[in-house]
Amino acid sequence: MARFRPEPALNPAYARQDRTGVLLVNLGTPAVPTAAALRPWLRRFLSDPRVVELPRVVWQPILNGIILVTRPAKSARKYASIWTTEGSPLKVHSERQAAALAAALGPDGEIALAWAMRYGTPDIAGSLDGLRAQGCGRILVVPLYPQFAGSTTASTLDEVARVMQTWRNLPEMRFVRSFPDDAAYIAALAASVREHWARHGQSERLVASFHGQPKRTDELGDPYRAECFVTARLLGEALALPQEKLVVTFQSRFGTSAWLQPYTLPTLETLAASGVKRVDVICPGFTTDCLETLEEIAMLCRDAFIARGGEAFHYIPCLNERPDWIAALAALVRRHLGGWC
Repeated sequence: MARFRPEPALNPAYARQDRTGVLLVNLGTPAVPTAAALRPWLRRFLSDPRVVELPRVVWQPILNGIILVTRPAKSARKYASIWTTEGSPLKVHSERQAAALAAALGPDGEIALAWAMRYGTPDIAGSLDGLRAQGCGRILVVPLYPQFAGSTTASTLDEVARVMQTWRNLPEMRFVRSFPDDAAYIAALAASVREHWARHGQSERLVASFHGQPKRTDELGDPYRAECFVTARLLGEALALPQEKLVVTFQSRFGTSAWLQPYTLPTLETLAASGVKRVDVICPGFTTDCLETLEEIAMLCRDAFIARGGEAFHYIPCLNERPDWIAALAALVRRHLGGWC
């Protein structure tokens, strides 16, 4: 009778990995609100070819000779204005979201959950290594951007692919591309607006401000602008809001080239100058409060609106750790995990 040799023991690095992992990814934040911390963070962020689509030979002298000389101190002051005793709001909320999602997905530990920043710490490479160390042979990557953009979602997937180039034994991978029309996400947004109206009353306009992108990206086929308008339309329908009361704008313009319009701050100034006294502003493209919502919208845009004659400016916070949003995120994750667990 033939005898078969026993299978050789596997190298630990190639051992079978049976668990499923989920990686949440947000944009990132400096560790502390200082110019010294902002300079390397901005260099990494603004060196990403997905973020600034200019030839390196053109962009690098501008970045290193002008922007990284003048901008870190200005940005540090902005971050300092929103910093909390626990640290950066983006990092605090991201960590809380991850903990809440882990609890929502089940206490049995069947699904390993990690979170990371595209720029900053914890980084994507380290968090993926952590999931691998926990025995995850299947990993779902969830960029926390409801609307797809090359500079956010695609950049996240670029970094995941870069990390995978250093791994020999690759896991199965899935990605959440975007969720601009997810019913539960829209419902959570609408609920946050209704709760605000219940406390403060309904303003004359609801301004939905999304992060801006260079106009050129739209012309080249980036679906971001279209997906923003899908979200805004569905939010308006969920609130039964007349079309003229919902205003869609784009914020955070950078540089001198044309970006997606209308721009948020000038629109708010125009509304105030035309006699609108009360506005509510929500940022549906951000799932987590950060510099762009807490400083740019809730401070800078508020001051501009009031200075032009507005009387009441209300910023409606991001979804952050709202239970309905965490439930929506858990449902989204489970749909994309279909068949894995």
